[in-house]
Order: sequence, then C-alpha cells, then structure tokens
Amino acid sequence: MEILSFKSLPSTQKYLMEKLKEKKLDAPVAVLSLEQSSGIGSRDNSWSGGEGNFFASIAIELEMLPEDLPLSSASIYFSFIMKKTLESLGENVWLKWPNDFYLNDDKVGGTITQKINDILVCGIGINLKNSQNGYRALQCDITPKILLENYLIALQEFPKWKQIFSEYEVEFELSRKFSVHIENYQKSLLDASLCRDGSLIIEGERVYSLR
Repeated sequence: MEILSFKSLPSTQKYLMEKLKEKKLDAPVAVLSLEQSSGIGSRDNSWSGGEGNFFASIAIELEMLPEDLPLSSASIYFSFIMKKTLESLGENVWLKWPNDFYLNDDKVGGTITQKINDILVCGIGINLKNSQNGYRALQCDITPKILLENYLIALQEFPKWKQIFSEYEVEFELSRKFSVHIENYQKSLLDASLCRDGSLIIEGERVYSLR
C-alpha cells in the first residue's frame, strides 16, 4: 500500500477524505503526518500534537474487507488490529469499547472511521512519546513510520471478523469499570452485554460502535 508522508497536516483524516472526494487519490492508500494541528477525534473532539506521536489515516475499499465484518464495528476491527500491532512491538495496551487505546487505566489514543462511497477511511491517533490532548503517552521508542508499516502488514492480512471478535470478547471485560458516551450521555459498561456483531446491549437498548 502506498504511504504518503508529511511533516505537518491539519488533519490526516480530512486530507485523505478531501483527496478521495476530489479523485486525486485512490484506495488503498495511507497518509502519515509527523505533526497534526486540528485532527478529528470522537464526538467532534480534536486530536492534535507535535512530532513523536502517531497521526495516520488509511483508506480501504469495502470489497477488500472480510465479508463477515459488520460495517458498524469497523472501529473495533481496525483498532484491535492496531492494538495487536502495538503488542507485537512490546507495548502493553488494550482496547476499550469501541475505539480507545488504553495503557492500564489511562487513554493513550483512539480511532475514527468514516465511509465515503465504497471506501472506508480509518484515522488513528496515538500518544507514543508525548502526553497530549489531555491523555498520557506510552513513552515508547517506536517511530510513527515503523508503527504504520507494521500495522499495514497486519491489516492487509484482513483477518475474519469472527477471529478478531473471539479475541476482543475476552478483552472487553477490561472495559466494564468504564463508561461510554451514548448520545451525549455517559453510560456505564458494567452490565453491558457484548453482541457478536460488536454492538452492546445497555439498559435494554442496542448501541452500535460506528464512529
């Protein structure tokens, strides 16, 4: 997969979405920036920062994804593959439902997915070295370029959703002492039931993870 590298961008996600809409880039393609000034986070929050942290977005055609992947759980799928990539590089992170990377009880990064026509664009931000955006950092020596290259190798194996879910189902138990924002309300995950499509049943209502 082609990787476009930049010293600085306002947002890798916005850049990639715009170039796809203008048909100046074609999927599959990845964008990496060493700095990001106005990145997109969950719930319209920003995710920005300086050199040393990870700011990347990847565009994948839907037809390349495994047939059993529920599109509403794309964030879990892309995030869990990144979590496993970080683990393979010696970092002890886990994935809080549905798209946040945690080190112990502290958030260190997150994922956002957006669909444009028949393409899925996944943006990932991780504090590798510097504590930014109000969150702590892994304090590791992994370079953003090495992390992206390793991630793309793992991603392009396109493991089945069934395989990813079977591993994530065990890890989901770590999320139970936390809460999640649902339509501007915070809901505890203590008694949530994880469904096989990656959605949750919280207080009798089904909640999907698409963000």
